[in-house]
Amino acid sequence: MTVLSATQKRSVTQKLQYAYFPGCVAQGACRELDQSTKALTRALDIDLIELKKASCCGSGTFKEDSQLLEDTVNARNIALAEQLGLPLLTHCSTCQGVIGHVDERLKTAKTEDPAYFDQVNGFLTQQSCSPYQGSTDVKHILWALVGDYGLEAIAAKVTKKLSGLKCAAFYGCYLLRSQKNGFDDPVNPQSMENIFKTVGADVVMYDGRTQCCGWPLSSYASDQSFTMAGGHLQSALAAGADCIVTPCPLCHMQLDSRQSEIEKVIGQPLGLPILHLPQLVALALGVSPNELGLDRHLVSTRSVLEKIGL
Repeated sequence: MTVLSATQKRSVTQKLQYAYFPGCVAQGACRELDQSTKALTRALDIDLIELKKASCCGSGTFKEDSQLLEDTVNARNIALAEQLGLPLLTHCSTCQGVIGHVDERLKTAKTEDPAYFDQVNGFLTQQSCSPYQGSTDVKHILWALVGDYGLEAIAAKVTKKLSGLKCAAFYGCYLLRSQKNGFDDPVNPQSMENIFKTVGADVVMYDGRTQCCGWPLSSYASDQSFTMAGGHLQSALAAGADCIVTPCPLCHMQLDSRQSEIEKVIGQPLGLPILHLPQLVALALGVSPNELGLDRHLVSTRSVLEKIGL
């Protein structure tokens, strides 16, 4: 009997499809994330069906006023994916944390608190929305790449090994800790580092890769927020990083677009490029930098491109 490898299985099985939840930031301040996600999935032959009627997940703020509000809004988002019979895919750690947690809570409520489950669906039906069934999953693109597509299959698509590029992961908070049944070890995750190795990059380990970037503090305690972020950036630089790669657009904005403000607070120059995860993987698949929006970053990514010969 012939045993197929993971790469061979990918070629004979149905292509991956997801209900794509882009979120707010990737269609606003970080439009290059939406751009690079679509470029990456095209290169991997993954189908995305965008949920154009989806609403903001609330970024964790809805529950400050009402848990029921957060659950109802995001039950509707998940129900839109259920109508397509597809998993909901996001590239935002915050969206993953909020929507994934709602999905876990409502799946539990379906059997353990049916009155609450029916209350949420009651609000949906009042607005002529499809009810939440609890029949699909909520997945971050990191989880989809590693768990669904597979590292071996990604390696088979690599045309431009990122040899010599020293990458430091910045996981952030929500992706690792918000859900009970997380994809990776919240204390010592390895999924992003495994992707770095798959595309030929070098892994840089440093203090702070699983800590908060400081974004939630920035609106009312900016000095403390920027000091926190500055410590992570300095730690990554001291460990030899050429860039930080993050799966969260809010972390990206904090570490990239606010890096000049961080430098002023900590009194030291930094100049460390911050990449979105889809950008890094897509570069290794031969996607051009122009297709990935790398020119939109406030901290120049030129040093990264030069390091890999582009």
